Amino acid sequence: MNRIEKKPLSQLGYQFIEPAYLPQGRDEYYLRDQQRGRETEHRKLKAWEIEALVRNDNTSDDWNNIFVDNEFDPNLVQHCHFYGMVRIGKLEPYYLEFHNLRLPVGLYNSTIASCDFGDNVVVHNVNFLSHYIIGNEVIIANVNEMAVTDHAKFGNGIVKEGEPENVRIWLELCNENGGRSVMPFDGMLPGDAWLWTRNRHDTALLDRFKAFTEKQFDKKRGYYGMVGDRTVIKNCKIIKDVMIGSDAYLKGANKLKNLTINSEPGAPSQIGEGCELVNGIVGFGCRVFYGVKAVRFVMASHSQLKYGARLINSYLGNNATISCCEVLNSLIFPAHEQHHNNSFLCAALVMGQSNMAAGATIGSNHNSRGADGEIIAGRGFWPGLCVSLKHNSRFASFTLIAKGNYMSELDIPYPFSLVVNDEHDDTLKVMPGYWFMHNMYALARNAWKYVDRDKRTDKTQLIEYDYLAPDSAEELLNALELFEYAVGKTFYGQKDKAGKKSLQQKGKQLLLEENAKVGRTDIFVEGIENSSRKAQLLKVHKAYPLFRELINLYAIRNLVKLAATFNIQSFSALQAFCKNSKRTAWHNVGGQLVKADALEEVKNRIRKGKIGSWPELHDIYRELGAAYEQDKLHHALACLLHLQQISAKELTPALLKKCLEQSVYTSGMITEGIYHSREKDYLNPFRQMTYENEAEMNMVVGKLEDNGFIQQTIADLKAYKKQVKEMIKKWEL
Repeated sequence: MNRIEKKPLSQLGYQFIEPAYLPQGRDEYYLRDQQRGRETEHRKLKAWEIEALVRNDNTSDDWNNIFVDNEFDPNLVQHCHFYGMVRIGKLEPYYLEFHNLRLPVGLYNSTIASCDFGDNVVVHNVNFLSHYIIGNEVIIANVNEMAVTDHAKFGNGIVKEGEPENVRIWLELCNENGGRSVMPFDGMLPGDAWLWTRNRHDTALLDRFKAFTEKQFDKKRGYYGMVGDRTVIKNCKIIKDVMIGSDAYLKGANKLKNLTINSEPGAPSQIGEGCELVNGIVGFGCRVFYGVKAVRFVMASHSQLKYGARLINSYLGNNATISCCEVLNSLIFPAHEQHHNNSFLCAALVMGQSNMAAGATIGSNHNSRGADGEIIAGRGFWPGLCVSLKHNSRFASFTLIAKGNYMSELDIPYPFSLVVNDEHDDTLKVMPGYWFMHNMYALARNAWKYVDRDKRTDKTQLIEYDYLAPDSAEELLNALELFEYAVGKTFYGQKDKAGKKSLQQKGKQLLLEENAKVGRTDIFVEGIENSSRKAQLLKVHKAYPLFRELINLYAIRNLVKLAATFNIQSFSALQAFCKNSKRTAWHNVGGQLVKADALEEVKNRIRKGKIGSWPELHDIYRELGAAYEQDKLHHALACLLHLQQISAKELTPALLKKCLEQSVYTSGMITEGIYHSREKDYLNPFRQMTYENEAEMNMVVGKLEDNGFIQQTIADLKAYKKQVKEMIKKWEL
């Protein structure tokens, strides 16, 4: 049975805060006045103004509770019903225009309970507008219901005074069983979500994160909703318990409930037709259009949901776009792309720079009785057409997965790989280094476009987009050891009983000295698929020297770029700098790469109370970001020394010169690979057949030689060659 309460009409617009939750000596408007942030400049209505209002078919339960600005024109208020205390700013004889919507300033055909209005607002046909503070030059037209309750939380995972714990909103990220749940809050960064979902065994740390969130928000009842200056709201049905920033644009939404919609002049947010958003946070500069359904979610700044997308129990990182598809229980780092109606992502940690193809179903195949599986995907995750994966699976950075139904769990530790499910041979095949061998254009252009498209106005977290960075470099070095062991075991595994180290050393010798022999042999590995079938590494003889070249390039490119920044002006200065260089594990903290030891120190400070709030933790992100280039340079040089199996003292000018020249060669190879991988699209006769001639093809897709990205990479290579040449000369190498 519906519970419908019958109360005196005289109470409508009053007693917003129940007496039990009203501090002694305070009236029900005390929080409202604090939120307005300024002393009232309003006066009571004059007798002639009341007469004019009544003549214009307006009513009020008490005209003494209507306060107005000195420049108030009562003729601009018509057919309205007022309840409770209402304060109205300037109303002047103008009309406001936005996207061809032209409406006169004033309040018309609306029922209004206990609201404040800024100057020259437009309110037309709002059936019920209750307990809102409206900014200047706001347009609200054709809204069924726009109201706030006394216990409104605006999407934050908190409970108000007198509420039971079970009303708290949790985001069940990364896992469907709720075992990695976090409390959403306005301002939550990808790094916050990642830290909170990890470390589940560390109850002290988790308790601190909960305390941070509780501390950030007042538990008092009675906060009003707010609509920032110049916001436009039109043709919406239900808006309940929603905080809205300035310059936002809401049009045709079906239901918006328990939300914070951040928006500002430099990063306006928009919500469009048919959308239903409940229990969430919308970041600055977000776009939500055309039938989107989002429940229990956080959208970081400048992210987009479009064309019927469904986002449930998920965090969507900055500059990410999801269209048409369904995403559940996932934590997605910045720069994620998912555009196809039939793709599905569930119970996944996706570490950014990712793209999901049509038909990909990531995490939909349960292989246990419980909803407790997870997928962890490093940066650059790219499941291809109709890929279906099993929980639990894990993928190194920049893994491309070819079309197929992968029936078993996968653990792919080789970065830049192509993974193939060969049903004909019943073999899992992995080609490490695929991108550099066959599709360099896509890899390089993606790294470039993410930087170009990073529209964040608040860059608290320094997001790494380069495909050669500390995380991928560590994976490259780890992959080299895995290659060596796999080759050693293939050639000597039946004869050599000395153990893994011995096999690895023999494999390394073969890869360095008899590479062609390795190329003629099938290399199989274990432990990358939870299956009894074979798993084969393809082109190891090419991937091994390639990965060594990439590590060298990672080190030298950072040295050339940052030497002047850190006053490394000579070979001896470099040796001195290298003394403090060491390899360490790195973590992707919401797109920001952080050294493992630095992250552990941050967690210790949180546990001890030395970091006491989310804003303080965000300051730490900035500090880590400021130190990142130096940390990365130390790491890059340590990787180079490890690759060469030498100490800083053993580094010679001759070896450094060789490494510098090798980096130029590798850069040239990459630039050439970028050009040729794109050139194939022009030379392929099947690509050409839809055009009458070459001229028409060039008009449709553009000339290859006019490709701006390719031209930029050629220019960058030329500049890099010059820098290396100058360093060799200056350092007398």
